Amino acid sequence: MAKSDKHAQPLDLREEILRLLRQPKYRPLDKKEIAESLGYSAAQHDEVPRTLRDLEQAGAIARIRKNRYVLPDEADLVTGTLSVHEAGYAFLTDEKPGQRDLFIASENTGTAMHGDRLVARIVRPVELSRARRPRAEGRVIRILSRAHDTIVGTLQQTRHFHYVVPDDPRLVHNIYVDASAVAVYDRRREADRASNNRRAQTAATAAPRVGDKVVVKLESWESRHVNPEGKIIEVLGPRGAPGVDVLSIIRKYHLPLEFPKAVLKEAEEIPREVNADATRGREDLRGQFIVTIDPDDARDFDDAIHVEELAGGGWRLGVHIADVSAYVEPGGALDREARRRGNSVYLPDRVIPMLPEHLSNGVCSLNPRVDRLTYSVFMEFDKSGRPRGARFARSVIRSAHRFTYKEAFAILKNPPRDDLGTRVHTAWKLAALLRKKRFALGSLDLDMPEVKVVCDKNGKPVRFERVENDESHQLIEEFMLAANEAVARELNNRGVPAIYRVHENPDEERLGDLREFVLSHGIRVGDLTQRMEVQRLLETIRGTPEEHALKISVLKSLKRARYATAPLGHYGLAKANYTHFTSPIRRYADLTVHRALADRIRSESQQQLASTAEHMSATERTAAEAEMDAVKMKKLEFFEAQLQARHPQTFDAMVIDVRNYGLLIELPELLLTGLVHVSTLTDDFYVFSPTQHQFIGRQTRKRFRVGDTLRVHVARVDQFKRQIDFAVSDLPRDGARRAPKRRI
Repeated sequence: MAKSDKHAQPLDLREEILRLLRQPKYRPLDKKEIAESLGYSAAQHDEVPRTLRDLEQAGAIARIRKNRYVLPDEADLVTGTLSVHEAGYAFLTDEKPGQRDLFIASENTGTAMHGDRLVARIVRPVELSRARRPRAEGRVIRILSRAHDTIVGTLQQTRHFHYVVPDDPRLVHNIYVDASAVAVYDRRREADRASNNRRAQTAATAAPRVGDKVVVKLESWESRHVNPEGKIIEVLGPRGAPGVDVLSIIRKYHLPLEFPKAVLKEAEEIPREVNADATRGREDLRGQFIVTIDPDDARDFDDAIHVEELAGGGWRLGVHIADVSAYVEPGGALDREARRRGNSVYLPDRVIPMLPEHLSNGVCSLNPRVDRLTYSVFMEFDKSGRPRGARFARSVIRSAHRFTYKEAFAILKNPPRDDLGTRVHTAWKLAALLRKKRFALGSLDLDMPEVKVVCDKNGKPVRFERVENDESHQLIEEFMLAANEAVARELNNRGVPAIYRVHENPDEERLGDLREFVLSHGIRVGDLTQRMEVQRLLETIRGTPEEHALKISVLKSLKRARYATAPLGHYGLAKANYTHFTSPIRRYADLTVHRALADRIRSESQQQLASTAEHMSATERTAAEAEMDAVKMKKLEFFEAQLQARHPQTFDAMVIDVRNYGLLIELPELLLTGLVHVSTLTDDFYVFSPTQHQFIGRQTRKRFRVGDTLRVHVARVDQFKRQIDFAVSDLPRDGARRAPKRRI
């Protein structure tokens, strides 16, 4: 091959470099020596360093002492993303499939921070591990890319200097700053617009004060022996000022507050109503009785349903999804911004939408009694719930009624009184059948209750509402699952390039660790590599004190669902083909699937589609973390206010674990865990019994054990560590109340 061809095809150069490094007699070479070994002239030497950097960033090769290059395995090197525990130690997730995480002690993390992508050297193989659960140990040797160039935190001061305590407890180092020299971004005007409170507006433009939330731009950090340093670039305002808490979450996760002008202009050019031209060529479903069922406070409706029970005993289901692809053209300003955002983000006091309101709450939202463009999936099932076929069509609907989940649930709990009630009950008959069949085929019941934060006009949390996965939610869930599976099956059969939703099989070692953890709670469990055993475990713990904690452990032992360009199957749902089709208003992945189904995506290369899938997975993780972080922050804020209240509330709590330092409790209505420290149990001197896993009063013989229910009040809130301590408010004379016994 001529040298000019090499320059034109860097992929070939990558293969040449890898082939060179794989040779049995290869000795570590630097970039100049590699170029010479491959026969590159001095004029073409620049191409080799660029390719070496790309390969190093990809983790395919590693750079060692004297800037020489080797294959990672040859030098016991691992490339991955660092996950830091707030105690300081960390785990490196190996990018190679099937490899276990590498443990990294705090003294071996160097200047790496949580989320950084880096290279670590194995310093202790798994066979020499000193840990109870053996794993290899490593040491960070090179940081490939920083996860964060800015940090959000609280400004603090000692006698001689200022520092910022990061909001994220996994960022374990405080950041030294010079509070007298603040370079505030022009974005502070955006902070003003984001808050309706004058105090917060004033604080956003003022010099920082101790206790303010600030954004810090990190400077180069070369030595672990000194703390990292940074420059304050934005002052968000006093920590307790209205709006500052959520604004800090927005800054922390780099969430966009406003749409670019070009995006808004393109959105405004879209008609606000569906005209006759838009419906031409579409299947007209405006005469069918189609309804939506959504949360009480939903502002956009992207899915609607129609269910018929057939005379022969079968079923016909229509799932109609907002046809966002009719308005968002590939490559346009709307499309580029939607892809960049990836998805909508739902915070306690606001939604950061993927699409401008003109679309998300307007012409794309399936509001009742107005014409809307949709993409429909028509499915038929036999009387046992087996699919008999599916048909797909671009359509126009007019939703006849909008149900809230609460309204639908109330109807399902009573005999039908009218035509509306009869239709809802008919829909539930099919949904219940599909749900039963799904679990019979191996699907796992991994649904978790959620807690909704209700805030006042200033963003202060006033109460929490537990949202259960009741029949009204399950009805919609089953129909959306059926539509997603039907679309995925169709795309796979056609061989159309598309993005799938995949959930790969878990690693056997992780399931082994889960089994040990479950056994430590006194619960009998078999081989969890068998799906039926995982199902049996989930059934066993249902309704027990440990259910929430153990279910979280089950979820952590599984791989994270993601987007991919191949139908790799969905382990949790026990489906061979699955995708996301039903929420294109709030997920860009669904929009791409709509385009694939309409054969409007063939112009994208497989590489472009894979890049989109990877980006969607990343934005989804960011959104999920931001949403959980915001809810946690509101819970902390709520309990901090309880400390100052004249008549603080008491809460029902359940003991989920007993440690030598106190009781780990859960507040079921808030899905919140906390600690009752043994020092607060002042009615007796309590002794910890490790064999019985109990605290026993020396004088009264009162006992505290897993499953006890208590009334507690808040005793301490640590905003920096994000921990809440409680104290027992009252106790019956014969000890704590007992929860129902565990079914084993």
